[in-house]
Amino acid sequence: MPDYRITEGAKKAQEAGRPTITVEQTGSPIRRPKEQRDTLKGLGLNKMHRRRTLEDTPAVRGMIAKVHHMVRVVED
Repeated sequence: MPDYRITEGAKKAQEAGRPTITVEQTGSPIRRPKEQRDTLKGLGLNKMHRRRTLEDTPAVRGMIAKVHHMVRVVED
C-alpha cells in the first residue's frame, strides 16, 4: 500500500484511464499569503512531506503553479 492518499477524483480517473499526478508538500505555509495557504488546502496538503494523488486537470496544474515553490511533483 502506498504511503500517500489518493483522492476520490483521482481514483475515478485511474479507473477510467485518465492521467493522475502526485504532489508532495516540501515547503511550509508559515508566513505565506493566505491565498497560498488556501491553495495548499485545496490540493489536500497541510503538513510537510504529505503526498496526494490528484486528477491531472488544468485546474490542478494551475494550483500547483501557484505554489510551485512549496510543492514538488513526484514521479511514480
